Amino acid sequence: MKKIFLLIVLAFSAGGYAQSSSSLADDVAVIQSIYGRSKADLVKQYMNLSEPQAAAFQTIYDEYETQRKALGQKKMQLIKDYADNYDKLDDAKAAELTETNLKNIADTDKLLSKTFGKVKKAVGGRNAAKFVQLEQYLQVTIRGEIQDSIPFIDEIDKSKISK
Repeated sequence: MKKIFLLIVLAFSAGGYAQSSSSLADDVAVIQSIYGRSKADLVKQYMNLSEPQAAAFQTIYDEYETQRKALGQKKMQLIKDYADNYDKLDDAKAAELTETNLKNIADTDKLLSKTFGKVKKAVGGRNAAKFVQLEQYLQVTIRGEIQDSIPFIDEIDKSKISK
């Protein structure tokens, strides 16, 4: 799983910043396809639902994943926008990127909350809580990997500091 997260980050670091929009979309589609499939297996194994519960859950999960992936693509585009503008980042662009990022996080949380209600109705509160716990863990892990891989605004270049 960590290799997939790192792959996402690496796709948008170093030479990846110069990609065209269509190339970016292709990369995101491939990465999400791999991640979605392996993630789906992980969720299925972790949830460990009975056959009738699994069928009810799967429909809700598929709908959730479709919407989550769309939000993920917006997040990747935001990271590309940040990278493209990093060297010339002014107040207005920094504020725009931050506001867009916060909206993306809020939209992702809202989607998870809405999905929790559906899952709770379909397979019960305990199973819905398991689903949310796993999703939040994965989201925090992804955010951490991304944050570790992109430069902070006005980051100090440690190679230029005299010792």
